[in-house]
Amino acid sequence: MAGISIKGIRKSFKDAPVLHGVSLDIADGEFLTLVGPSGCGKTTLLRILAGLETQDDGDVFIGDTMVDDLPPKARDVAMVFQSYALYPYMTVAENIALPLTMRRLSTIERLPLIGRLVPGSADKRATIDADMRAVAEGLSIGHLLNRRPAQLSGGQRQRVALGRAMVRQPKAFLMDEPLSNLDAKMRVQARAEIAELHRSLGTTFVYVTHDQAEAMTMSDRVAVMMGGHLLQVAPPQTIYDDPADLAVATFIGTPEINCIPGTVHGDGAIEVLDRTWPISVAAAAGSAVTVAVRPEAFSLVQGPRTEAATISGTIRHLEHLGAETLVHVAAAPLLKPAVARVEPVTGSALVIGDPVTLAVKPSRILVFGADGKRLRPRETVAVPSRERLREAAHG
Repeated sequence: MAGISIKGIRKSFKDAPVLHGVSLDIADGEFLTLVGPSGCGKTTLLRILAGLETQDDGDVFIGDTMVDDLPPKARDVAMVFQSYALYPYMTVAENIALPLTMRRLSTIERLPLIGRLVPGSADKRATIDADMRAVAEGLSIGHLLNRRPAQLSGGQRQRVALGRAMVRQPKAFLMDEPLSNLDAKMRVQARAEIAELHRSLGTTFVYVTHDQAEAMTMSDRVAVMMGGHLLQVAPPQTIYDDPADLAVATFIGTPEINCIPGTVHGDGAIEVLDRTWPISVAAAAGSAVTVAVRPEAFSLVQGPRTEAATISGTIRHLEHLGAETLVHVAAAPLLKPAVARVEPVTGSALVIGDPVTLAVKPSRILVFGADGKRLRPRETVAVPSRERLREAAHG
């Protein structure tokens, strides 16, 4: 096992920059997932780690060794590709054993007939076979050893590819969207199997995906990439609850976080939809900000309300998903409806066209500046209701 350190990696293809000085430390035995939209540079970074691409600048360390000048086979990492890259003319047993065959047998010993006559060759082959079978049994594919890839399901081929990587006992596993070819049900099962595999091996895993569900469910930490930059590296729940950038907040989470325009007052309070919400940030008066609220942070009430942190509108659409109901609320002047996640019992009583109000606690409100960076709350602002203001005026 070994940790991985990436320092200032830059990469361009012709005149198109792909990676802009990416630096990242991955702990020994950690499961780290690189997640981001297509074209953000995550696969390029993984291929640089594997030695399949050469960076323009920066260094890669595996353990304490700088590997910039080492070829892929000398880096002692195993890569699992999106396409599995299995040899169709080999059996499952031969595919899994291939790395050991290439490493432990000489060129002559690998010959089909003559190689078996070389002294000591039989013992080496027996050891390779035993190691291969141990890995296959661990992945529950021991009964498939005599089949060829064309005779396997997508999930079975994925396990064979993992087995071929595992049999080498590498310092680190590099996985490039290995579940993208599986159907939804098999993908859920495979996620659990890969997470369990990581726990049992204790080896460093670097996993690339555009699927946030994979990133959130399997990882010790998630590294969110956009446009060749690392925006945030943190545990999955921190990425969700405490995003450092608006791009991270909108990318992670389904349905997408609600984004509402606001304006900062002179005292740092924020005006949202003609109401002063009970939150204050350190920003210049008149600054445009984005107030963001997760769908589950909204509580839904019917009829007008006097609380400050509310959005009033009408129900535009209802999504009954069994375990939850998504309520789409149209409110002027929002360009698209706000979405709230509610319990099915609550959702079953709602009717499209009904007036409703969405309320949110100040602690669940996220604020981002015009540059997309997070603005931390300075203090909670006590905003009196309109009724109290009228009472004070006539008092």
